[in-house]
Amino acid sequence: MEQQFQAAGATAVERGADLLVRVLESTEPVAVSELASAAGLPKSTASRLLSALERRGLVEQDGARGRLRPGPAILRVAERGMLERNIVELARASLDALSRASGETINLAVAAPHGVEHLAQVDSRHFLGAGQWVGRSVAYHCSANGKVLIAFGRAVVPASGPALTRYTERTITDPALLRSELERVRHEGFAQAVDELELGLAAIAVPVRGASGDVVAALSVSGPTVRMTPARIAALRPVLIGEGRTLSARLGHHDEQGVDAA
Repeated sequence: MEQQFQAAGATAVERGADLLVRVLESTEPVAVSELASAAGLPKSTASRLLSALERRGLVEQDGARGRLRPGPAILRVAERGMLERNIVELARASLDALSRASGETINLAVAAPHGVEHLAQVDSRHFLGAGQWVGRSVAYHCSANGKVLIAFGRAVVPASGPALTRYTERTITDPALLRSELERVRHEGFAQAVDELELGLAAIAVPVRGASGDVVAALSVSGPTVRMTPARIAALRPVLIGEGRTLSARLGHHDEQGVDAA
């Protein structure tokens, strides 16, 4: 009995996978009846399997026509993979330019389910630097990159106080204060976090936009507060904003309108 159950389950998986591949390989949304015919399945069986795929976000209906196309789960994976490969390569010149201008640690970061994910880094030329961030995740609310990503909709703002972990006495843990901070970031196109993730660490960040105008990443400069003083931050701010715009242009974004398009 168990072997029969396993065999039936394997068959269902194979049929579902076959239908999913056909949806992915189709150049346009495809009807359930067409998929069933191509796969040699009864329409009721195909419909049941496709419904399961739809619940998991692997396929979705194309408007009211009932035809199916790749779902949001597939698109997120594809977009993320293409974005990360392309953006790291295209960001290299901006990372190097910021490194030369600041001498500090430069990072390119994107949103991930459990925090800010750092994709690329150029190390500080000083012995006292900000450490290695690639491969590490940090919380959104207490990092400059994280503030950019949640301010521009790439991540969700924690809804309640307990979710906002206090790392230092400077960490913003009040949701109302965080919302105010994010509004400032959206208005200025610039974020900073000084002594918020770790005492003695300062970082500034700007958004990076893709061809559609959406923010796809954050670009940052970080270092110890003994060097990243308010005056130094003020001096580096226009340099960082400029490289954020330059990288955005490399990614196909050309509709820059003032600071908010940084």
